[in-house]
Amino acid sequence: MITGIAGFAGSHLADYLLARGGIDVHGIDRPAASTQNVEHILPRLALHATDLGDYRRVRELLGSIRPDYVFHLAAQASTKRSWEDPRETLVTNITIQLSLLQAIVDVNLGPRVLIVGSADEYGLVGEEDLPIDESTPLRPLSPYAVSKIAQDYLGYQYHLSHGLDVVRVRPFNHIGPRQSLGFVVPDFASRIALIEAGLEEPVLLVGNLAARRDFTDVRDIARAYYLALAKGVTGEVYNVGSSRCYAIREVLDRLLEMSRVSVKVEVDPDRMRPSDVPTRVCDPRRFQADTGWEPELGLERSLRDTLDYWRDRVGTG
Repeated sequence: MITGIAGFAGSHLADYLLARGGIDVHGIDRPAASTQNVEHILPRLALHATDLGDYRRVRELLGSIRPDYVFHLAAQASTKRSWEDPRETLVTNITIQLSLLQAIVDVNLGPRVLIVGSADEYGLVGEEDLPIDESTPLRPLSPYAVSKIAQDYLGYQYHLSHGLDVVRVRPFNHIGPRQSLGFVVPDFASRIALIEAGLEEPVLLVGNLAARRDFTDVRDIARAYYLALAKGVTGEVYNVGSSRCYAIREVLDRLLEMSRVSVKVEVDPDRMRPSDVPTRVCDPRRFQADTGWEPELGLERSLRDTLDYWRDRVGTG
């Protein structure tokens, strides 16, 4: 069972599980939420439009499905939106997970449960903290980061207090087709696609291009989520990332090299975040040792596939 199945990572996880074969996939997403990301696989999965905050409905659904694996990906995932409405982010991300975990306990189920945190939990890291491993102190810099710490430790608490078979992951930046706007790579790629189509002026407004981030293709992340439950240690927390760091400027330059037209870049002060960490790079050795996972898709493939995805949406692919 995948919560947030129609989202960015959730849809790619569904693709991966169905491609393995022999797996019945049930997906949960909000009523009236777009199913665009899973339209191509709808006949092959059971999709349940369910409000995860509705405890009674969640309990009924779990009792009916009785899943062996639960991948909890549903969340308010935008850092920017968490600044605009901190309460919504905190209440949503904590309460829907609480509803899910308590329902598992009350129905007396024993699935393996994946709790998806975030590299944002580490927040304010310095050069002395790099690369970031699981023992790096958590110094959150946004309401979103606080909500993910709460999810992380709520999962751990239910493991300790109720014996739930929980595995936690802290994924670093993941990119690829289907990622929504509001994140740096789809924001760049979508604007380039619109400029190529002649729908916007050939000027790209940008924020901080000096920040360095650890980017992993979402399809590698989806495989990592599966391996976390297939091979991960109960109660453990794992960093998941490529251990390769790129400046946002380098990401933009690579996308511009793929562009079919010339694009001018201008810095927009309004696009600067209230807080930004200069460098964030993952130490994934604990996860690699326990699961054998390694990223397979490089940055060039991720960026090209993302740009082609937006070209298709604009109608120039």
